[in-house]
Amino acid sequence: MAIEREFLFTEQDFKILGQLVTEHAGIIVTPEKFDMFYSRLGRRLRLLGLTTFEAYCDVLKADQGGEFPSFINAITTNLTSFFRENHHFEFLATLLPILLKTNAASRRIRIWSAGCSTGEEPYSLAMTVKQVIPKNLPWDIKILATDIDSNVLAAAAEGNYKMDRITGISNAQKSKWFKKGVGANRGMVSVSQELKDMIHFKRLNLMDQQWPMKGPFDVIFCRNVIIYFDKTTKETLVKRYVDLLAEQGHLCVGHSESLHRLSIKLKLIGNTIYQKS
Repeated sequence: MAIEREFLFTEQDFKILGQLVTEHAGIIVTPEKFDMFYSRLGRRLRLLGLTTFEAYCDVLKADQGGEFPSFINAITTNLTSFFRENHHFEFLATLLPILLKTNAASRRIRIWSAGCSTGEEPYSLAMTVKQVIPKNLPWDIKILATDIDSNVLAAAAEGNYKMDRITGISNAQKSKWFKKGVGANRGMVSVSQELKDMIHFKRLNLMDQQWPMKGPFDVIFCRNVIIYFDKTTKETLVKRYVDLLAEQGHLCVGHSESLHRLSIKLKLIGNTIYQKS
């Protein structure tokens, strides 16, 4: 029995949209994403007053009214949490004292959260840094947080979360780094300005030919991102990360990601933790 849909959505429409996502964001679109595309993009059709996906494809191909960023925002998946895959943050906590010695001449530490989504990852990185490094130490420590989705970046920069988003954080960290909302913001918490000051949020498409940052980064977190790319794109992307890593710098990837079949100058030193070699 055919599913009755509000909008006409053909396999050809899906093919065109999938090709646009792959060309622009490098994400490989598989057939099982058909219903997800319909659900997420149906909202865009309603907003634009369109009646078919064919018409929406025409808008994207002409990029009328700057629809393309909203299209990419709707399709990209943003699933995250504070201290997700916590072993990476535990590793960072052990690495930071070493960096205080190796970077003593520059007194500089740089960390990049690539694919930062709504901000839980970079704020977790900042909390880890603050936990390990003395508050009054005169060092230049910064975290770059990037994502292709401008909407989640805006939410990340605001740093406001529902109370249930911080259930996995210790009570000590909650009281130190989060402020409970009152009135209209009851049930919400906001991240402290001290953590925000360490982080620079910036929109970045990892498929762009030129990246504005020059590095070097001591640590790059790119977790649950490269899983969406084909082997050639993964290898190209990881090589660019390696070029931006400091000597002996580290790259952390997601729990379901592996780099062992790629021709890159990284060695596996821990659970989804790689070091520049």
